[in-house]
Amino acid sequence: MKLKVCGMKYRENIETVAGLQPDYLGFIFYEKSPRNFNQDIPELPETIKKTGVFVDASIDFILEKVEKYNFKAIQLHGNESAEYCKELANTINRSDESGRNKIEIFKVFSIKDEFDFEILNPYEGIVDYFLFDTKGKEKGGNGYTFDWNVLKNYNSTTPFILSGGIGLQEIEKIKAILKTDLPIYAVDVNSKLEIKPGLKNIRDLEEFKNKIAVIPA
Repeated sequence: MKLKVCGMKYRENIETVAGLQPDYLGFIFYEKSPRNFNQDIPELPETIKKTGVFVDASIDFILEKVEKYNFKAIQLHGNESAEYCKELANTINRSDESGRNKIEIFKVFSIKDEFDFEILNPYEGIVDYFLFDTKGKEKGGNGYTFDWNVLKNYNSTTPFILSGGIGLQEIEKIKAILKTDLPIYAVDVNSKLEIKPGLKNIRDLEEFKNKIAVIPA
């Protein structure tokens, strides 16, 4: 299972978090977010996939950021349609022989107590991963989890990323859900492992990474 750390903002903190070798680091380009990113990204190890996070942005805006920062993944956190996602994938025009996008595309869907998984059908075969976050006041970073029991009704083979208020207190819940046959690709952490918006708590993040690293696959 992969680890994505999202909402990075401060240069020194970015470099320190990168030293922990997460699989993905997320940078948010949404002016209403307290974690909005508007600076240069320091040099990172090639093993870390830099991820641009966007909310209902134009495709041109996303392409501009992809070219500037050399993103390897794009996370769509707004109301982007399947048609939009297809146009973005075709515009990036970097699919490999397997049909997957070389620049990965994550499509976010927010959940609270229930969710109609039929909504995902138009996105199948277009995006690489779904990301399930907590429905709340903010576009991410709400600090609490949704009811993971909802995922028992997930009937797709598309792997997904589990997000929304995940921190050290959720380790046992992660252990439990990984015992199911759900196609969980990664966990995404943000606000629960922060000192303030955009500034990650290195000690807690390292503890979290070490604990999920020993969870049996």
